Amino acid sequence: MASDKRIKVTLACESCKRRNYITKKNKINDRERIEMKKYCRFERVHTLHKETR
Repeated sequence: MASDKRIKVTLACESCKRRNYITKKNKINDRERIEMKKYCRFERVHTLHKETR
């Protein structure tokens, strides 16, 4: 199936440790954990969000 290559990942905020976002990534091209700078609604500021497992 074509969707087996893209998996759902959860992004957690580094400052408040809450899981705010769910996104998809290609597990073949992106082997390591992803990091994005996204808006945290609890902190009300853009913070670094890292992939959780």
